[in-house]
Amino acid sequence: MKCLLIVDVQNDFCPGGALAVPDGDKVVDIINLIIDKFELVISSQDWHPSSGAHFDRWPIHCVANTEGAALHPALSKEKIDIFLLKGTDGSDTGYSAFEATNINLSDLLKYRNIKSLYVTGLATEYCVKATCIDAVKNGLEVFLVKEGTKGIDDENCKKTLEELKKNGVKIISYKDI
Repeated sequence: MKCLLIVDVQNDFCPGGALAVPDGDKVVDIINLIIDKFELVISSQDWHPSSGAHFDRWPIHCVANTEGAALHPALSKEKIDIFLLKGTDGSDTGYSAFEATNINLSDLLKYRNIKSLYVTGLATEYCVKATCIDAVKNGLEVFLVKEGTKGIDDENCKKTLEELKKNGVKIISYKDI
């Protein structure tokens, strides 16, 4: 069974949002193009309280139950099977989808006998990176769909991709799925 994990494709991380990733909305077309190729689709969302230590480091973004925390409107949400919420306690944790507070992703993937995880989303240098590294630590074969992720800074993205490769993540094109 192939599993797609969509990391934080939320309004606040897309152009016009509180913590926008340049061209972050461009990942939506790629995700919608590949989403039907997976038997299981999971999406994570930052879901922060309105205050807390996380906002000592970052501008206020993805506050629970706000338009900024909502998934991008063009994303095929009806094809998502499971929604993970992270960053819900106000601390500066919750970057990785494996830190979700409503569902234990590691247990879920083991229960579903998932061995390979395909990752897309925002932002490459932060939540996507943390999720990929945690997935490898959980014994999964991890594929990062390069056209399905965007980062904040091109130079840091290149470094992040190299770091992910060194950690065992396979960087692939959506055409190779």
